[in-house]
Amino acid sequence: MNETNPPLLNPLVDPHEIHLIVLTGMSGGGKTVALRALEDLEFYCVDNLPSALLPQLVNAVIEGNSKHRRIAVGVDVRNRGADFAHMPTVLSGLAAAGVQVHLIFLDCSDAVLIKRYSETRRRHPLATRRVSLADAIVEERRLLRPLMAIAEKVIDSSELNVHQLRRLVATGYAQATEGLTLMFQSFAFRRGLPLDADFVFDARCLPNPHWHAHLRPLSGKDAAVREFLDAEPLVTEYFVDTARWLDAWLPRFEQDDRSYVTISVGCTGGRHRSVYLVEKLAAYYRDRREGVLTFHRELE
Repeated sequence: MNETNPPLLNPLVDPHEIHLIVLTGMSGGGKTVALRALEDLEFYCVDNLPSALLPQLVNAVIEGNSKHRRIAVGVDVRNRGADFAHMPTVLSGLAAAGVQVHLIFLDCSDAVLIKRYSETRRRHPLATRRVSLADAIVEERRLLRPLMAIAEKVIDSSELNVHQLRRLVATGYAQATEGLTLMFQSFAFRRGLPLDADFVFDARCLPNPHWHAHLRPLSGKDAAVREFLDAEPLVTEYFVDTARWLDAWLPRFEQDDRSYVTISVGCTGGRHRSVYLVEKLAAYYRDRREGVLTFHRELE
């Protein structure tokens, strides 16, 4: 391949329909979390891909499945050093061909990175017996400087937990999906209402698996809890009424050009009824649309 002239896209493909998000940044900054958030949004995701293969990936994905128009690629210091210098040329070539290219850089303070590596006991990709963690972080910043300089967005994850980062990425790029993106989240009322909820449904009126000793340690994701709640007519009625209400009103938000709506379901402890309903609602809507996410505040 000619590294200064990336191959053009398949002429049968309209490049303006393609969204390509390249995720890069500091190791430990949250790239994997961000990539999973995009995967939930129906992006075709690949981690640690050499930049020279990006145009080929775009073609291969689209030729293999015409439904794929959203691609996310993770790039980090496991790639060759020269790869970072070549990346701007590749991205420019794709953008010139009409692809909607977005480069996101995930940054984090050195102190927080060191703390995260200490807590997880993971090894930094550049750290060796002769290179300390602090020195590895300094070298990584030097290698990634060309990409940070051209990034469309720099996200500092220093003060974010994994759930906040996942939500930030999902909400920021939900518009790349077709139609309205739905986030279904469960929560415990005793820990307060989610601040980002557009709709809140209260499931505390439903039969509670917590009062059955064999179900108490489980969650609404477990088969035994699902079977218990499936057998309760009141739970079925609640689900049907909730889905019917959302079916009636979500199209109004789509007409208003909203790209993202958060539907929260709460119960007392946030482990059984709310989790069950969120999973069931998400499954119901995944059969009908793209861009359906779930988040369980008290489980994750």
